[in-house]
Amino acid sequence: MAEFNPAPIKPTVPFDLFQQIDVRMGSIMAVDDIPSSSKLLKLTVDFGDHRRTIVAGLKKERPDRQALIGIQALFVVNLEPRKMAGELSEGMLFDVGYPDGIRPVFAVPEAPVPNGARAG
Repeated sequence: MAEFNPAPIKPTVPFDLFQQIDVRMGSIMAVDDIPSSSKLLKLTVDFGDHRRTIVAGLKKERPDRQALIGIQALFVVNLEPRKMAGELSEGMLFDVGYPDGIRPVFAVPEAPVPNGARAG
């Protein structure tokens, strides 16, 4: 593995602010192309009691999109919905590496857990 220098730690935040972020386990049920975007894909994610659309910048780094189906990963589910390339995204995939310029990997459980289970 290439040498890696971690970024400086961000300023501290109060614990109650951290508790406001809702991170949950979800299973990717479908992956659809967004033709108007060179990097975004539309994920349909099962959170146990509901499904929602999450738009994620995975197109360039994940050539086998069908391999994503069935993967459990962490998602931030209480962000304000926003339009991305004409699609409404109802959350954010919680991955590791993108801000550091390395190929992102998913934050996945070491064993299956129910969809909708909270991180924290």
